[in-house]
Amino acid sequence: MSTSDHVSAPLHSRGRRKGRKSGTRHLAVMTAAAVLLSGLGAAGVAHAETMPVGAGSYTTDAVGPAPEGCDPLATNARAFLTDTAPEGAVPTNDWWSSLVFKKYNCAYSEPLHAHPSSYLPQASGLGFSTTRDPVMSGTPGGVGEFHYPYAEDVVVGIAGLNAPVVNVADWSDWTVTPSWSDGTRTMTATIGHGLPFSWFDIDGGDAVVSAGSDLRVWLKDGEQIGFSSGGADYIAYAPTGSTWSVTGTTLTSDLGGKGYLSVATLPTSPADTDAARTAVVDAYAPYAYAKVVGTRADYDYNEATSLVRTTYSAETTPIEGTNEGTVLALYPHQSVYLDGVTGDGPTPGVTSDLTYVSARGDMITLVGATSFTTATPFTGVLPEIPSVATATGDANARLDALLDQVAADPMAMVKDDTYWTGKALGRAARIVEIADQLDRTAVRDTALAQIRDTLSNWFTASPGETAQLFAYNENWGTLIGYPASYGSDKELNDHHFHYGYFVVAAATLARFDPAWASQAAYGGMVDELIADANNFDRTEKRYPYLRDFDIYAGHDWASGHGAFGAGNNQESSSEGQNFANGLIQWGTATGDTATRDAGIYLYATQTAAIQQYWFDESGAMPDSFGHSTAGMIWGDGGTYSTWFSAEAEMIQGINTLPITGGHLYLGLRPTDVVENYSEMVDVNGGNPTVWQDILWSYLALGDGPAALAKLDNDREYPVEEGESRAHTYHWIANLAALGTLDTAVQADNPMAAVFTKDGAKTYVASNITQAPIKVTFTDGSVLDVPTGKTVTSGAQVWSGGGAPSGTEVPPTEPPTPPAATQTDLFLTNKGSLATQAGTAETATLAPRSGPDAVGDPSTGLVLTAKNLTGTFAGSRTAFDIGIDTLGVGNGTRLRVSYDLTGDGTFDRIEKFNYFPTDPVPGYERYTTDAAFDSVEGEFGALVGGTVKVELWNVLGTAPSTVDLATSVVKVPFANLSVTDPGTDPGPDPEPTVVPGSPTEVSLTPVNGTTIGADWEAPSAAGTSPVSDYRVQYRVAGTQEWTRFFDNVTATPGATITGLTPATQYQVRVRATSASGLGAYSTPVEASTASPPSAPRGAVVKVLGKSVQVNWTAPITDGGFPITDYVIKTSADGTHWTTVGDGVSTATSVKIAGLTGKTDYTIRIAAVTDIGTGAWLTTRATTR
Repeated sequence: MSTSDHVSAPLHSRGRRKGRKSGTRHLAVMTAAAVLLSGLGAAGVAHAETMPVGAGSYTTDAVGPAPEGCDPLATNARAFLTDTAPEGAVPTNDWWSSLVFKKYNCAYSEPLHAHPSSYLPQASGLGFSTTRDPVMSGTPGGVGEFHYPYAEDVVVGIAGLNAPVVNVADWSDWTVTPSWSDGTRTMTATIGHGLPFSWFDIDGGDAVVSAGSDLRVWLKDGEQIGFSSGGADYIAYAPTGSTWSVTGTTLTSDLGGKGYLSVATLPTSPADTDAARTAVVDAYAPYAYAKVVGTRADYDYNEATSLVRTTYSAETTPIEGTNEGTVLALYPHQSVYLDGVTGDGPTPGVTSDLTYVSARGDMITLVGATSFTTATPFTGVLPEIPSVATATGDANARLDALLDQVAADPMAMVKDDTYWTGKALGRAARIVEIADQLDRTAVRDTALAQIRDTLSNWFTASPGETAQLFAYNENWGTLIGYPASYGSDKELNDHHFHYGYFVVAAATLARFDPAWASQAAYGGMVDELIADANNFDRTEKRYPYLRDFDIYAGHDWASGHGAFGAGNNQESSSEGQNFANGLIQWGTATGDTATRDAGIYLYATQTAAIQQYWFDESGAMPDSFGHSTAGMIWGDGGTYSTWFSAEAEMIQGINTLPITGGHLYLGLRPTDVVENYSEMVDVNGGNPTVWQDILWSYLALGDGPAALAKLDNDREYPVEEGESRAHTYHWIANLAALGTLDTAVQADNPMAAVFTKDGAKTYVASNITQAPIKVTFTDGSVLDVPTGKTVTSGAQVWSGGGAPSGTEVPPTEPPTPPAATQTDLFLTNKGSLATQAGTAETATLAPRSGPDAVGDPSTGLVLTAKNLTGTFAGSRTAFDIGIDTLGVGNGTRLRVSYDLTGDGTFDRIEKFNYFPTDPVPGYERYTTDAAFDSVEGEFGALVGGTVKVELWNVLGTAPSTVDLATSVVKVPFANLSVTDPGTDPGPDPEPTVVPGSPTEVSLTPVNGTTIGADWEAPSAAGTSPVSDYRVQYRVAGTQEWTRFFDNVTATPGATITGLTPATQYQVRVRATSASGLGAYSTPVEASTASPPSAPRGAVVKVLGKSVQVNWTAPITDGGFPITDYVIKTSADGTHWTTVGDGVSTATSVKIAGLTGKTDYTIRIAAVTDIGTGAWLTTRATTR
């Protein structure tokens, strides 16, 4: 198959990873009986489709969406495997997964970025690309990307081969063997990570190597032929005694009738001489016929040295001769810890002058090697940072108060799918650890009860149940949690991200409730989650071996199918590490050393890879990228971006969360931490405005005092969904006292670390087992740690944790701080705020208005005070509101907004955590203790300004009653002059009727940033005529609505501008009149138009100093017809020249006037009325 026939997926498609918007929080109601019962478990009769695992279970029923791909895969995941393929579950989440998990190309695959070469299976054979120069996009130093894209140099195949599909015949730890057959001709090719060689078995015709128009043969010596094409150098070895013929750009050999062939890409460059190329050929020749038939990595964790020794072995079968070595190219994370090489070459070892360019940096080469070993340090993890600074004094009082704020609902659920449930479990686990250290056993045990109840529920599959359970899909060999999210079901994305949170929480629970963690109870279900994401037992065939972990690349991949032009990808390396940390913690707590050691292997290896590829330790990222940190890694490059946000805070923060004692590796290079934080500030154009807690916690690993100063300066920051103010303060304050991680000293126990500050060391060890331990550090220091304790020695001496339940001593009340100057505004039921308590006794809040109630106060009290002038007193908003309800599970939220100048724009908006009310008669007090949910903007002086108070129900189905006589909001302004509202307006006026909802709302996309909205006036106008319509919109699937401000008009219809292209929006409309605001219409949806996708399948023909390029139109035009194509050329990848071919929709162009003997990058994009679409990139070398 020619490249012009190949239908490729997008380079990389936005929309898989998380959208970091919080949804409705669910009130967790627990009873003592429920807590007790959840820990017991009972054997029972399993449903026919329910598989018991101890006291837990999973189902094999199809309770939700299953993996989706090309048609046969729905019922047969082995549809694209041959009979020779290994037994067991089909691998996913790998560099070659698009070969077997076919998604967009149902015949072949997307480019397979193995390094040092990339490959593209196609009908006629296997395409090769060895790209030496990065292609940049976006803004250097801003949101941008670098890629070493697939740009075809040669295709190796059989004369006449036209395979309708490419299957997989075999795989091993880092190799795969694609298989071709067209009924007459068959071929297999073995390719892999770090293998400059590829090996072919051919039957049914002559071997054919088809090169580009720039082919140059520089060696033709019997069975060997060396050639250059596309700027890369190759050598092909046919069987001894064979010969090659050259016709135009085609190399042909009958292989002497023996049917085997090897091809190697060389580490030489266009600047090298042919003599240098020939020298490499001579060095490689002895191993050309040692076919790699299998690869395997074996690891061993040495407690005494805290080193993970991993041996990477290549098994070969000599086709000719007796040599068993091969050529291996090592990634930087391997070469930096290289500790030994075996082989049969004359001097098997590092050949420093042979290095390959790759998207991960230079790859050094071992010639004649059969294996190599790395010795990678494991630097330790902790359940939590020790409370060396927060156990006593003012810091303790501050942390106690913050723990009180989260005590009632430690999990603070956002959504109930596997990802957000995991985040909530992680939040609660941090609270457990902190509360345990401070002997706040009541808070600890409340959080443990929530974790126990949640995990036990998820780990039990009841007949007919479809949510909060796990289901085993035998077709794919995977365990899927439902509700799923971010493609964890249909695409098998992110299982290690989601399940890592579950495993860490289970490990925390196991410390305090070992019976729950036993195999007879729920421990077996934890092991099932571990096996699904990264099964480390090669004999277990229900799950693939190390599904998410790429053994040779050294890190996880997040996409199940990897079907992108740029290969597979991973965004949140730190959430991948959270999974590895979970194995360490779970294995240690339960005494399972195999699980512990597997976690240590994953953790140490990924630590090395993350430092190299996400944090650029060796400086391999291109200078023109403009960054020393990446938000995402792709098979062919990296990006400063995320799936869900272009904000610098989230691009960098996504690789630091969650903040746990298992993420100390982030502080291995403190100076780098400080520089990365500064880079974020520079890109952001100022200090962070979102995810401050995550970023300050990361900064604390490099400069604790600086992070603490930032936290102290802004204690009202919005809290990231998986964090709490208690944990952020605990983390930062204690790291400020401990200093930074000391990597020169290790321990013989994984639950240990050493910190240094001003030259003084603090030794830390935690005991999460059920027996005392002795921890010895490599400098001779020793710590004896009782069961359940964390102990420190050295500069900071402290011990805490492990107190039995029911022993918490009520904390001493801290002194009441002096009251700040504030002005009281009282709630009324007349739409206004008053300076005095009114005569009306109560107001009623309607039940929540539906799933949008988190951000919609339309059914509650909306009260304003206008024309206010006052001096900001430097304090904060306070409130005390009486609320009562008889409904179960109700929750009420307050939002206070300040328009400082009365211009209609709110300068500061404070939204408080909702208040969960109980159904017992009598008023409860909703007060400032609820803390902020989010804060936007800053305070300043009030000059003719407005204060708006909104109070509404966000949970429950029952109304609530507000005690107006005692409810007050205290605004932080002194000398407040109030010209409106005055006092309570007095008796109720005659009832008025607000307008009804607009009807027949419809949306029409106008272009990429605009949607037209039309509607009919309400059928019930209300007491007064409609005077205006208010239009709100939001991105579908998010919670917060945005008001679209247009001119005041009673005429239905609006044109909503300023939207994002290719985005699905929801729109709703309400009518307003002198009688008030009517109810919103039911939301309707439409998508903005999008630019066209990239053109496909470029075919380049070099005509001397001219180039003819043909291509295929994009898969999608985005809803608007293509009007033109833009073609650009560049000789250096930086400076681009637009080809002046006029306005044309033709899919070919002749580019003349180029410089001879120059390698050009060519970019082509389609144009519509929406704009210029994605680029197709190809290359050509003029003659």
